[in-house]
Amino acid sequence: MTGTLLAGIAARRVPTDRLAANVLERPSSGGTEATVLFVHGNVSSSLFWQPLMLALPRSVRALAVDLRGFGDSETLPVDATRGVRDFSDDVAAVADALALGPVHLVGWSMGGGVAMQLLLDRPDLVRTLTLVSTVSPYGFGGTAADGSLLNADASGTGGGGANPDFVARLAAGDTGEESPTSPLAVYRSSYVAPGFVSEREDLWVESMLSTATGEDNYPGDATGTEEWPGFAPGPRGVLNTMAPTYFDTSGIVDLPAKPPVLWIHGALDAIVGDASFFDLNQLGAAGIIPGWPGEEVAPPQPMLAQTRAVLDRYAAAGGGSREVVFEGCGHSPHIEKPDEFLAELLAHLG
Repeated sequence: MTGTLLAGIAARRVPTDRLAANVLERPSSGGTEATVLFVHGNVSSSLFWQPLMLALPRSVRALAVDLRGFGDSETLPVDATRGVRDFSDDVAAVADALALGPVHLVGWSMGGGVAMQLLLDRPDLVRTLTLVSTVSPYGFGGTAADGSLLNADASGTGGGGANPDFVARLAAGDTGEESPTSPLAVYRSSYVAPGFVSEREDLWVESMLSTATGEDNYPGDATGTEEWPGFAPGPRGVLNTMAPTYFDTSGIVDLPAKPPVLWIHGALDAIVGDASFFDLNQLGAAGIIPGWPGEEVAPPQPMLAQTRAVLDRYAAAGGGSREVVFEGCGHSPHIEKPDEFLAELLAHLG
């Protein structure tokens, strides 16, 4: 994907004992005062971080890693029964291979979940944590406000919830805009706020198209259940890693050492929100999926409220936490509000 690199960004293959990972770097100059490590979200890659990496002060070393099955990293199966640990362990392996030591860790969307898991398992690698439009600490879908499962099967979450036409268009490398399920149309409708225009749309779509598809990668597999809407998480693939039967990073509250956390998200986020139309229960409540059993049985997940509650507890237990909401912004604050995002990040890095 060398044709997709912006001037000033270099890519290299980093061999580790887990995988061969693609890493982008904007090196520092005149001595490194800080190292920032960026982790991308689902159906994307490190390419999305390039403008922000270039905008950082030259004293900052900026790196972004492609997760397995995304970008130019090796495509390996994803064991969803470990939650996102296949991803976070891969990031840790890259950090160890490059001898990075503690970094300022930034995770976007699913990457926010990966970053929280890395903080839980390898706190020695995290100097500060920045969560960008992050998945809830209780995963994606299927939980009540307190993070408890709505039912034991976590029905309606995981790999079965992906739109099959979108998956097929990813696999086919569709760059058109005729279908509402094309990657470009999904980017415009979900990744950014309505009306946002970027001169780099082709680059963002190229990043999305780097996603490996299938039951071992995106979206993953599914199992049957008698609970509405008839499917539950399987043990394989990307979407199942965030199913609440496998994923829970609320344990960051109990860490003995708590690095400061910055949480940035957009007020118009279509993917992560208290009424997300990527949540099957929200689609049922809106009448888009028939047979919804009602609010008592299948309420939409209050994703923002859950994250806010966990970070409030984190702060009450001695950790610093700050929430920033960008008005008029969707799921990609670092792309949509680059100047404001950079200012908040630099303030957080101190």
